[in-house]
Amino acid sequence: MSLTHACRRLAAVTAGAAALTLGLALPALAHVTINPGSAQQGGFTKVAFRVPNERDDASTTKLEVTFPTDHPLAFVSVKPVPGWDVKVVEGKLPKPITTEYGELTEAVTKVTWSGGKIDPGQFQEFEVSMGALPTDTDQLVFPATQTYSGGEVVTWADEPKADGSEPERPAPTLKLTPAPAGGDGHGASATPSAAPSATAPAVSAPSVAPVAASESSDGTARLLGGAGLVLGLAGLVVAAFGLRRGRAS
Repeated sequence: MSLTHACRRLAAVTAGAAALTLGLALPALAHVTINPGSAQQGGFTKVAFRVPNERDDASTTKLEVTFPTDHPLAFVSVKPVPGWDVKVVEGKLPKPITTEYGELTEAVTKVTWSGGKIDPGQFQEFEVSMGALPTDTDQLVFPATQTYSGGEVVTWADEPKADGSEPERPAPTLKLTPAPAGGDGHGASATPSAAPSATAPAVSAPSVAPVAASESSDGTARLLGGAGLVLGLAGLVVAAFGLRRGRAS
């Protein structure tokens, strides 16, 4: 075997191995995710559960997302998706939770979208508005199941690993970050603008009353008016003179 032939064969084997490795890695990348992946503690947020279709011979026909009951959300609403039916399930909490809105004994435990389809090579986003986000944890995990038209059900429920590596079937996870110091965690401040300080100079409002003309402007107006009168008289004289010459001729 020549050296050139051996090099070509080695390159082909290497390329095949790389392609096989990439092909095996792709399914792990195309999992159900939550976007954006982070939000502020104590606030409200809108997220989208993004669902890619991983199969070449089947469509995704249902998505089921489980909401946390150890850190329940008092307010959950869903955005309609054309062609899909949505079912929001509420349930009793294992134990009541005290929130700034009062004691919470029930909360949304599951949301299911069905009736539509995500074809091969496509993805769909399912939007949810929710809050108030808890302040005593740095993440919320939303286990999800994806059902295909052939009957296959894929569960995305593995929580993030402590070492930061990605599990085999990662659950959609929302990272929670502390609200800025002095903020209320609800995004844009709802506090009305502060009243002007008593020591601050007052700002005068534009006056709508007519302003009297000064003596200078009055004199200028009179001068212009007199000049106009003189020019008008001169015009009349010139016109009368021209009329007389016309009659004489």
